[in-house]
Amino acid sequence: MLRTFRLLMLTLLAGVLLGACQEQKEHIAPAIREQDSVPMMTSYGVNALISDSGVIKYRIVTEQWDLNPNVDPPRSSFEKGIFLIQFDEKFHVQSYIQCDTAYNYDRKKLWELRGRVRILTKDGLQYTSEQLYWDEARHELYSHVFSRLVTPDRTLQGSYFRSDEKMTHYYVSNSKGTFEKSDFDDSEKNGKNDSSVVQPPMRPMQQPQRRTDQ
Repeated sequence: MLRTFRLLMLTLLAGVLLGACQEQKEHIAPAIREQDSVPMMTSYGVNALISDSGVIKYRIVTEQWDLNPNVDPPRSSFEKGIFLIQFDEKFHVQSYIQCDTAYNYDRKKLWELRGRVRILTKDGLQYTSEQLYWDEARHELYSHVFSRLVTPDRTLQGSYFRSDEKMTHYYVSNSKGTFEKSDFDDSEKNGKNDSSVVQPPMRPMQQPQRRTDQ
């Protein structure tokens, strides 16, 4: 019995020594190497006025604001939605803008709005889409996806939208909806019979260019 006990102890001791001699493995998570994935600053519960050259341009209300200068191009991200109030030079409200996600490319002066984009102007115009670009440098809004406009006297919807920043002069292509008879009368006077395009009077603007910014 004593001999059996000694053999058992020697076997256990050998197992312990063998395990101690084996190479130990560290169980650690991989390091974060992509700087692009880490915002430099994150703010929560934001309600702020934004100005440019001393002029207040809009109010931002958002649950989360991520600032990341490491991406190319640098941008601010609003992954949990944003509500914007746009002002004119005299601090009068021009429009209300909201969407599920927004990106602001500050160096390009470009906003990209995604997911349930909604705009309501002081004149009662309502705009809805799933994606909209706001070019602050050119003072233009444009979209390459389905868009819908509802004004006090007409409804327009189409696959391409372009407008000035104040939403007073706009263009919708491949449109359908309800129109005033004067829309077609004006087109006939101007020698235009294409009913797929309805274009209210517009001041001269640059031709639309498709952007690939993401």
